[in-house]
Amino acid sequence: MSRYILYFTLIFSFLFTSCIPTKDLIYLQKKDASGVEASISEVESKPYRLQTNDVLSITLKAIDPKLVAIFNPTNKADGAGKSETDLYFDGFTVDDHGNIRIPILGDINVIGYTLEEIRVRIEKQLLAEYFNKEANIFVTVKLAGFRYTINGEVGSPGTKTLFQERINIMEAIANSGDITITGNRKAVTIMRKSPTGIQMHDLDLTDINVMQSPYYYLQPNDFIYVKPLKQKTWGTGKTGIESLSSIITILSLATTTFLLLKN
Repeated sequence: MSRYILYFTLIFSFLFTSCIPTKDLIYLQKKDASGVEASISEVESKPYRLQTNDVLSITLKAIDPKLVAIFNPTNKADGAGKSETDLYFDGFTVDDHGNIRIPILGDINVIGYTLEEIRVRIEKQLLAEYFNKEANIFVTVKLAGFRYTINGEVGSPGTKTLFQERINIMEAIANSGDITITGNRKAVTIMRKSPTGIQMHDLDLTDINVMQSPYYYLQPNDFIYVKPLKQKTWGTGKTGIESLSSIITILSLATTTFLLLKN
């Protein structure tokens, strides 16, 4: 009798240790006494500073459209109706020297500058050299899409491009088919390029305090990697029913083998 009790104890121990707990699947849990509102208000996102190979969309408007026609690569204003391919070929790519080349204005160094700083520089140069204030020129500078790459335990890995200015890690994961049930939500790695090299940081997406992290809001060209849980490496079921089915299959195979060898 004690032998059967031992077997059942081992089976149930294996069953519960191989399952994935619910607490490992729920995002943004409140794990301490801090207020949610305070956590959100403390989030700070630094403006993105341009790097090589970034692509910019720059458009100019004026009272007389003919005055700025030469500066605009197409007749579509503000990227309206443009596809990702259009923006890539019509945009201004930051070269290895940190410059973009604009008609008439020539080379402008933009490496390390924010989009707002570039807009002000272009507008000032146009007013100083080509236009007067009565022309009412209006300059728009944007990234030609927010690009990031995600890999690992997600529904749809790959390089994604979203046409919005700010993206947080939760939005990026949602646009990639969510993390699979075997993905580790407690250690999502963000790899970020900086002037000093590649920075790596792990985020615990099950903790609401992750919103305080400077890595919660992504930067263009970030790489996201979602590691697998140990349960995937073990090859056991993801739920209790799946684990029980695996155990029954193993026991049935062992019993059949034992009976065949006995006979």
